[in-house]
Amino acid sequence: MSSESRLGVFTGLGAYVMWGFLPIYFKLVGHVAATDILAHRIAWSLPTGLLLIVIANRWSELFALLKSRKALWLLLSSVLIAGNWLLYIWAVGAERVMEASLGYFINPLVNVAIGAIFLSERLRRLQWVAVAFACAGVAVETYELGRLPWVALILCATFASYAVIRKQVPIDSRVGFTMEVLLLFPIAVIWLFVGVQQGRAVFGDGPGDFGLLMLAGPLTAFPLILFALSARRLRFSTIGIMQYVGPSLQFGVALAYGEALTPVRLATFALIWIGVILFSIDAYTHDQKMRRPVRQA
Repeated sequence: MSSESRLGVFTGLGAYVMWGFLPIYFKLVGHVAATDILAHRIAWSLPTGLLLIVIANRWSELFALLKSRKALWLLLSSVLIAGNWLLYIWAVGAERVMEASLGYFINPLVNVAIGAIFLSERLRRLQWVAVAFACAGVAVETYELGRLPWVALILCATFASYAVIRKQVPIDSRVGFTMEVLLLFPIAVIWLFVGVQQGRAVFGDGPGDFGLLMLAGPLTAFPLILFALSARRLRFSTIGIMQYVGPSLQFGVALAYGEALTPVRLATFALIWIGVILFSIDAYTHDQKMRRPVRQA
């Protein structure tokens, strides 16, 4: 595995672990309206992004991006990720973390399909077997819900589309993230201002809530930046399989908060992790094969 691929693996895992435990944060601020939490995520992400730009001395790239056509693609990606954030915040507050995690279980399958159909990424036989196990797990969980899991499907569609754009737009992850929140920032500030004028408690119930809402910035920025670093260095299908780490942790968080673990849901978890293990075995053996020196005839 090259140093770039290794960096992609570590940054990807870092992003998914942070996303996996994010429901705990949203539970802490669950008494604040989902739209207000979203506005805080955007508003406090901008100074976080700008600080990272200062540290990395990427001002010239940010200004150049403002004048380029790539900014239009990032406008689209910012709308997609904002919609994803809003629905996820609402799902946590509505005690539907399990269904939200299903959306992110489905998401890697969509990534694999996108990689195969649009990005010419071919899967090997064992990888297809791994995907089949994951599909079976998702199908079982959908059956357990007993209805169309619209929360899961929308979360899946918005994040998969976001990932495609960020993989195809070649820019520094910190610059790209800062541009996205910069484009959304005016709407967030207007929303908070209107909320104050209407007498809503948009800043929570005191200094403690305000401090927690400020944390929304770094808690949003760091995993997205790590994800973008990973997306530029790994195959789309590999990113897709790694993405099971996040929803598996969310699954555990949902159980900790009292959502039911039925035998069917336990089967779902087992099937998906069998798929993850098979895919990981295939990736390791393929990497070892590629490292072997070619014999001279």
